[in-house]
Amino acid sequence: MADKHGNSVKDDETYEALRDKGASKEKAARIANSGKSASKAGGKRQRYEDRSKDDLYRRAREIGIEGRSKMSKSELIEALRNH
Repeated sequence: MADKHGNSVKDDETYEALRDKGASKEKAARIANSGKSASKAGGKRQRYEDRSKDDLYRRAREIGIEGRSKMSKSELIEALRNH
C-alpha cells in the first residue's frame, strides 16, 4: 500500500480510510502519523472561535495554508477546518 502514498506514512490503514472519506493527502498523513486517532484529541483543544486571529494565522502558517495573510478570522477558521 505504501507505493500509493510513499514511505513516510506510518499507519497505512488510517491514511487510506481518511483519503476514502475525502481528507487531503496532507491531513490524512498528519493524522496517520500522529500515533493516535483524531477522536482522542477531541474536546481537549481550544475551539478555533475562542482563539485570536494571530493564533489562527500562526497555525495556518505552520501547516502551509496559502493566502492566509489576506484572510479574515472566519476565513482562517474555515481554511484550518478544511485543510
